[in-house]
Amino acid sequence: MSVPTGTVLDRILAETREEVARRIASTPLSAVDAPAAPAPRRFRAALEAPGIGVIAEFKRRSPSAGALREEPDIDEIVRAYGRGGAVALSILTEGPNFGGSLADLQRARATSALPVLRKDFIVDPYQLHEARAAAADAVLLIAAALEPRELTALHAEAQALGLDVLVEVHDEREVEAALQAGAAIVGVNNRDLRDFSVDVARTERLRASIPAEVLLVSESGIGSAEQLARLQDLDVAAVLVGETLMRAPDPAAALVRLRTFSGAGGAL
Repeated sequence: MSVPTGTVLDRILAETREEVARRIASTPLSAVDAPAAPAPRRFRAALEAPGIGVIAEFKRRSPSAGALREEPDIDEIVRAYGRGGAVALSILTEGPNFGGSLADLQRARATSALPVLRKDFIVDPYQLHEARAAAADAVLLIAAALEPRELTALHAEAQALGLDVLVEVHDEREVEAALQAGAAIVGVNNRDLRDFSVDVARTERLRASIPAEVLLVSESGIGSAEQLARLQDLDVAAVLVGETLMRAPDPAAALVRLRTFSGAGGAL
């Protein structure tokens, strides 16, 4: 799907395409594929558990917020996420703007038993093969970053590699493109990647456009148990939370608080 020129997303996608082209030139696809990579863990199944789950994200910085934590220890943080009750991990692997890498994903996968999502700006099948070789269990595809035919092709390629796919959307048109691509998991990003503004009500507005059999994830802007309670009432399968947890002095305790309904007396 085309994006307006001059947006934050437009700039990141241009940088990503250039960087992927450099990687392809230096390391051909035949050298990327790893036949011995471990079998993917079941990301989708983790989201199907009763109640609303939390996909806890590790990211070093963002274009809108800058550095989120001083010298974050990925092993320490993903272990904390496990103790706090996360159902899955999201590892941001984009480098220039978010400070991530596939090495972060590999460390997280080796440290934690939770399924791991590669969160990046995927525009080429090469990146799917990179994800599989790095032992990712799932990948993110952003509808706003791709033409419908590209989204469909990348979704099919990811599935052929054994990867689950979270398709991210921002509006009804992108929901339609995701469903036409065969998405079984749709993530509504409450942060508009064109200008990085946040509107948590976006998930509620798009809820009716997403069939009940499709797992729904709400991404960005989630910071309270009350928000999780409301989203669970909307039959949201999971939330993806990054900055709230990355900024917390004790990520495990912050995750437990997030998963505890105010006034309900118990964790989700």
